[in-house]
Amino acid sequence: MKLRTLEMTLQRLPGFTRPRPSLEQYQTPAPLAARLLFHAFMNSDIEGKRVCDLGSGTGVLGIGAALLGAESVVGIEIDEKAVLTAQAGADLLEADVEFIVADAKDPSLPDRVGACDTVIMNPPFGAQKAHADRPFIDLALRLAPVIYGIFNAGSTPFVTAYTNRRGEITDRVGGSFPIRRTFSFHTKDVQEIEVEILRLKRVP
Repeated sequence: MKLRTLEMTLQRLPGFTRPRPSLEQYQTPAPLAARLLFHAFMNSDIEGKRVCDLGSGTGVLGIGAALLGAESVVGIEIDEKAVLTAQAGADLLEADVEFIVADAKDPSLPDRVGACDTVIMNPPFGAQKAHADRPFIDLALRLAPVIYGIFNAGSTPFVTAYTNRRGEITDRVGGSFPIRRTFSFHTKDVQEIEVEILRLKRVP
């Protein structure tokens, strides 16, 4: 599947019906999701691999991984309503994804999910709650040797310091995350947030 085809396919997926600001629930834009997934695919980190979509939201990353030939995909999401939307999207595109309603802070998750080859994620940026992305990074490093994540532009020094001796950044791809007016505190119809897609490899 070509990048543009993947992007157009992911644009068909439904978004959040009632997004929660406390969880920073913004639909991952199809172009950005496709860029992350295609980059991982070209690095041989998707096709034939066991993939976990961590903080899966409406499932765009996990569904995309399934469409790109992942051996299996599991999505972990705390919001049950978002999981229902994600499952509807997976059914729409006939993508085989298992979704689990769970908190990324749940210490039992590594045992429940099992070992994965690749984690893909769009964790909270921490706009509503400081350091909200840290439990996702911690869990990702426990689940898989390779992680792809969407972070605020300029996060590379933080991620490098936070994962000290646990992981190393091997790739960085720039991108843009357009956030549409969703909540009452938004003042613009669309605000472009510069982001970076980081590939993190766990250090043995």
